[in-house]
Amino acid sequence: MELNGDGAEAERLILVSNRGPVTFQADGEARRGTGGLVTALMGLAAYREVTWVASAMSEGDARMAAAHGGAPFPVETPDGNGYLVKLVASDPDAYERFYSVFANPMLWFIQHYLWDQSNAPDIRRNETEAFEFGYNVVNEDLARAVLEEIDGIERPVVMAHDYHLYTLPALIRRARPDVILTHFIHIPWSQPDSWRVLPSVIREELYRGVLANDIIGFHTQAYRRNFLLCCEDLFGFEVDHARGVVRLDGREVWARVYPLPIDPDAIRAVARAPQVRAHEQELLRRRRDHLILRVDRADLSKNVLRGFTAFDVFLEQHPEFRERVTFIAQLMPSRTDVPEYAEYLERIEAVVAVVNHRHGSPDWMPIQLKLRDDLHEAVAAYKHYDVLMVNAMFDGMNLVAKEGPMVNARAGVSILSENTGAHDELGEHALSVNPFDIQELADSLHAALTMSPQERMRRHAGLLERITARTPGDWIDEQLHDIRRKSAGGS
Repeated sequence: MELNGDGAEAERLILVSNRGPVTFQADGEARRGTGGLVTALMGLAAYREVTWVASAMSEGDARMAAAHGGAPFPVETPDGNGYLVKLVASDPDAYERFYSVFANPMLWFIQHYLWDQSNAPDIRRNETEAFEFGYNVVNEDLARAVLEEIDGIERPVVMAHDYHLYTLPALIRRARPDVILTHFIHIPWSQPDSWRVLPSVIREELYRGVLANDIIGFHTQAYRRNFLLCCEDLFGFEVDHARGVVRLDGREVWARVYPLPIDPDAIRAVARAPQVRAHEQELLRRRRDHLILRVDRADLSKNVLRGFTAFDVFLEQHPEFRERVTFIAQLMPSRTDVPEYAEYLERIEAVVAVVNHRHGSPDWMPIQLKLRDDLHEAVAAYKHYDVLMVNAMFDGMNLVAKEGPMVNARAGVSILSENTGAHDELGEHALSVNPFDIQELADSLHAALTMSPQERMRRHAGLLERITARTPGDWIDEQLHDIRRKSAGGS
């Protein structure tokens, strides 16, 4: 792909990810894809012409892919944005192994430090075969689809995304040595010892796959530093930490930091939707003096249990807030086919029941647990919280930490884990917490709810200034700028 002097691209970019912008129901209805990665890439695609290659994740997706002969086709998401999408159907058994055995939980757990290593994981034939006959198969299917799209394009630019596709870049590089490959990692990159869980052969194949890229992007300097340490400590690759460069096979691979922004206009547009107003009316009808909010997937990394436990401690230590505060938790059930996640969801419901029984009254339920994915309902709550809790144990960026303040009308206070990617940008304007320190979190709830209006306004203004400083257009321009520099032999 030839890049213009101003950084714009002369040809269409190729994005490749596991999840696409929409998923199709049995009746052909398109629903918006879920998750932070989709939110991020939708913003990117709104600023640039792209072909988006993704896995067919439902029977409806597979039928749509077959109906278009495997070729890209235009889709319009429920929010009105249009994309050119190429859906790739893999063998169902291979996809199950890829997603439910290897990518989740194996890689996700490694990169979020979730394994209790005294008990798990046990690497057996099931896991090694899931890598060979699942993870690699799906990566090969997507790589083949990308190669079809770049056929005949000189020096094409392919942007891969996230932990599902670590072996894909090497497959593309092998077939098209002239390709310009970038890979953005949307989750944390963990320290070297965490990767020693994996058999050395699998570990090396994953890293050599990622290092087939020209540029690898991370949310924070800490994640970039961890990646460079892994390359050095686990494999002995030559690493220039100051420049963020890994040298191998006669090539230089750049490791760079591109903090992921949100599209302020897009989230404001959602906030004006009639569906949001309907949810607002119901929320305000039931609202007490104070509202605490969290919006998350029900993922182990999000630290939901400690958040509820801290609220329990807060109510015990500050009984003056009983019947005056409500904690709304909108949680999207996640990966319920993975045993650890199904068990976690059960524990969440159990803790909520205990807190509500301990502190509730006939007309007041301290925690309102909403197990559903409803963007309009979440945005209605964004507009009216007094406290936004984002206490993840480890998190890639956490776009909720940016979306909430963007539309909040009450100068709400953010409580933000120091282990989220968003903390690098927003930490000085939030109440920063150690996500494992329940007492600190309880104290932060009290500090937030008793904070003066002037201090709330000051912090909220600081959050908005940082959140609006960059757009998804800037995010992609920063990457295109580095692509242009690297293609010209820069350093």
